[in-house]
Amino acid sequence: VIRPEPCGVCGSRIRFGKAAVKCRQCQLLLHPKCREQCPSLCTPRPHRHAWPHEGVLADFAPSTPPLVPALVVQCVTEVETRGLTETGLYRVPGAEQLVREWKRRLLRAGGALPALGSVADIHVVCGVLKDFLRGLKEPLVTFSLHPAFLQAADIPDDAACGAALRHVVSKLPPANRDTLAFLMLHLLRVSHSPDCKMDVLNLSRVFGPTLVGHSSANPTPLAIMEDTPRQCKVVARLLSLPPDFWRGFVGTEQENLVP
Repeated sequence: VIRPEPCGVCGSRIRFGKAAVKCRQCQLLLHPKCREQCPSLCTPRPHRHAWPHEGVLADFAPSTPPLVPALVVQCVTEVETRGLTETGLYRVPGAEQLVREWKRRLLRAGGALPALGSVADIHVVCGVLKDFLRGLKEPLVTFSLHPAFLQAADIPDDAACGAALRHVVSKLPPANRDTLAFLMLHLLRVSHSPDCKMDVLNLSRVFGPTLVGHSSANPTPLAIMEDTPRQCKVVARLLSLPPDFWRGFVGTEQENLVP
């Protein structure tokens, strides 16, 4: 090994200068000791271009609707499979080094993603999802619609606020809209899990800065201070919209929502 990478079975790092086993067909990399625990036989994967290291959400989205990036689908699926009994989901940080390694590995894989089942700590998977969303060139709600989301969330009347938010959501680029819908349905499921102890307020504090962000790539210190409480308010209001509204964008029968 010249460049250290995580083992595809145990997830721990294979260090520089150590021997490793690599599959010629799917490029899975393993510690020699992990070979016996290797998952079922692979099939050759078609060559896929790696995703960019940064970009807007549409750069990572599939070509057919719903336009939710495979990385987002896979992280959410993994979290819902084994994380909904974990206290502090999305609030408890995962190991920073593992988060960085797995994010890099997923981006390099492009559409042919390695399985996340070998990541022992589910908080690392949560960290990868948050880091991916934070690393986009513009937040999910986009720079141009950022003021409209803040204004809609400030409307005191619940019915009028809901109508305004639906209208602004409909103006989002299709990939941003579909991904936002997919994430809202996921966060609602997290909020309904008593074991997670992550209600809508907790989740909005975590995801406000990540999903809403600011109206420009270089906000002033004053804008950062003023935006932070309003970001959380936007996410809390979005989570108060009926689930059926979000399901309208990401019907569960859509095949590319299954990793």
